[in-house]
Amino acid sequence: MARPIWTGTLSFGLLNVPVSLMSGERKVDLHFRMLDSRDRKPIRFERVNADTGEEVPWKDIVKAYEYDKGSYVVLEEDDIRSAAPESHETVEVETFVDASQIDPRYYEKPYLLVPGKKAEKGYVLLRETLRSTGKVGIARVVVRTREYLCAVMPNDDALVLMILRYPQELVEPDDYKLPSGKLADYRITSKETAMAEQLIESMAGDWDPSQYHDEFRERLQQVLNKRIKSKGGTTQVEDEPAPREDATTNVVDFMSLLQKSLDANKRTPAKKAAARKAPAKKAAVKKAPAKKAAKKAARKTPARRKAG
Repeated sequence: MARPIWTGTLSFGLLNVPVSLMSGERKVDLHFRMLDSRDRKPIRFERVNADTGEEVPWKDIVKAYEYDKGSYVVLEEDDIRSAAPESHETVEVETFVDASQIDPRYYEKPYLLVPGKKAEKGYVLLRETLRSTGKVGIARVVVRTREYLCAVMPNDDALVLMILRYPQELVEPDDYKLPSGKLADYRITSKETAMAEQLIESMAGDWDPSQYHDEFRERLQQVLNKRIKSKGGTTQVEDEPAPREDATTNVVDFMSLLQKSLDANKRTPAKKAAARKAPAKKAAVKKAPAKKAAKKAARKTPARRKAG
């Protein structure tokens, strides 16, 4: 069974709904390891000093930013912690906007919000209100160590949390030479337009994602299966970390909280915005051993690359 990335709360106004953040996508890419063609042994990459060629242990590696070619500024762990947001387990809705206002290019990665125990009422209330109003909630969320902008929206029985790109991450169409102007500028006649519309109508249908498959992956998998049967193969599975306990919930007076939120004309705790900038030292310190373990494991793991 899938394990939550974290368990925390989804808040809008004064209402807090305990939820678990679950991955909303499944990676199905085929991964390959690089082997030495001479003896079929795995190839691993080493971290070496560019000048001496000697391997550098993880404990001697620091993070740095290249602000100019060949010039670096080193960042200490405390510097990185000071920039990390304080809240790691809360989705704080800051405003609600019309879903139609969001350019599809902003959507990046989906997650599913799953209600905690006894939290169904608040979950359904928000889901159906978003559906009836055509709104989506704009919020911020921390996934692992980075804070993201996100949109909370209804999808069938689920509340989907969609990671959004920031404006600076998008390439403006004006950066390219694109055809603009009227149809007549390109000698497109009304007859051609009518025929194009007729063609589109003849090919129209309902969106059914189950009808589409990654055919390249399927064919490649068949090739791999034949090779495995003829020469044998091995599989190694790594253990995943244990899931966290679901947060407990309390019965609340939704009408009272909704009314208080309306009376205060409140858009989810603005006073917490400043708190996000404050360092969360305790949380960061607890995660340090996990980072060391990950680095140690990475040193032993042969390199992989994805199928094209």
